[in-house]
Amino acid sequence: MTCGGKATGGARRTPSSGLHSELQTFLGDIMSVVRSSLSAEQEKKLLSLFGHVRLHLLYKASVHGYSHASFHHHCNQQGPTVLVAYNKTGFVFGGYISKDYAETGQAINDDKAFLYSMSDQREKPLRVSSTNGQYGFTDGNFGLNVGVLWFLYNNTATVQVVAGNSYTFEAEEMHDNDLQLTECEVYRVEDCGGLLETPWRNIDWEGYGTKDRLMNYIKNYKPEVKSVVQARVLLVGPVGAGKSSFFNSINSVFKGHVTGQANTGSAGNSLTTQFRTYSIKAEQGGKALPLVLCDTMGLEEGPSAGLDIDDITSILKGHVQDRYQFNPSMSVQADGVGYCKSPSLKDMIHCVVYVLDACKVTLLSAKMVDKLAAIRKGINKLGVPQLVLLTKVDEACPLVREDLTNVYLSHYIERMTREVSVCLGVSQSCVLPVKNYSREFELDIHTDILLLTAVVQMLRYTDDYFDDQAGDQKSE
Repeated sequence: MTCGGKATGGARRTPSSGLHSELQTFLGDIMSVVRSSLSAEQEKKLLSLFGHVRLHLLYKASVHGYSHASFHHHCNQQGPTVLVAYNKTGFVFGGYISKDYAETGQAINDDKAFLYSMSDQREKPLRVSSTNGQYGFTDGNFGLNVGVLWFLYNNTATVQVVAGNSYTFEAEEMHDNDLQLTECEVYRVEDCGGLLETPWRNIDWEGYGTKDRLMNYIKNYKPEVKSVVQARVLLVGPVGAGKSSFFNSINSVFKGHVTGQANTGSAGNSLTTQFRTYSIKAEQGGKALPLVLCDTMGLEEGPSAGLDIDDITSILKGHVQDRYQFNPSMSVQADGVGYCKSPSLKDMIHCVVYVLDACKVTLLSAKMVDKLAAIRKGINKLGVPQLVLLTKVDEACPLVREDLTNVYLSHYIERMTREVSVCLGVSQSCVLPVKNYSREFELDIHTDILLLTAVVQMLRYTDDYFDDQAGDQKSE
């Protein structure tokens, strides 16, 4: 899910459904690799036509096909939507409707419907509302038809000019007389819900005093078991969720500048092919923190792709050592290089953190949800505590993007954490929203506080794990 940004996939949520139902009924297509064609500037212009909304990509013609059947398969019963068409002259234009597509064949009274157009030559988008309050669009079994422009005409990448006087505009201003499309997309338009009167979770944002307090807690943390010097936290999540970026971000906070030790990127497959254990130094040249962040291959849907469930069990039990090279076609091998046959408690994982991209939560297919459920079931058997890290919350909500301290005032982020907790079967208190460093050169105090707060929670949960260990292993 996103808020004020671009996201993809998913069926429409009804008040009674919730996130898990939405994911389980996911259409099973390849939306996980679909990207919006809107540039950042085009997105900004398009969003200026609305209030605080999120754009949720439902349909992309180059992927799903320029057919009416595919269009309605992805767009029916989705509520307010905006169609975004692209032509060769560089114009981006289309129409917004506030009612459902239902293929009734009727003319729909929609006084909120409008056409729009954007181009590089115009600072602001052109917006044209219907001159007839009784008419917004025709709800047929074809592409969007506003009575003047008919998108995806005759199952092709074209726009047909049709008779109608409900919308008045100059063709050159709307589409530069180019009705041949290079792409066509439909987004669901969802209201973010604004800000709550009081924060749904309390956090102290008071500058460097709070940051120093959190850093000191982490530096001075001591595991409650004599044989363990560093708590080991395993990061697990889909490809591109931000596992490696989270380590880089925490490392940046303690080094005092943005770093990039772990490989990050947006490739379709996992950039992490080894099991990596990352220690973090308290400062440049300082001693290591009592925390090790363990990074893995990203989770993928295919049976022979990404991290295997059996691999995670081997990691949890401490069999997999740093720089073990994963083989996507087979599980961890006991005779492989980097395999520890007799691990001790210090080699095991003491806390598991699922890392999910807040902008792609609804992209999780039923297969991925099932895979996460199977992983959670296996981890539960081993008694390892689990948390959820929700990354990119600034991209998910425009109010948070404007001011990161709005994260616990955002109605949308609160609802998202609540629904994720239900979907993954964890308490809402276990879902931690964060913003990783990705584009920045310099540190931001509020980003640091949110990141450090998440680490403190991880250490507290490792204490729960140590509390469950045998009494003779406890520190005196």
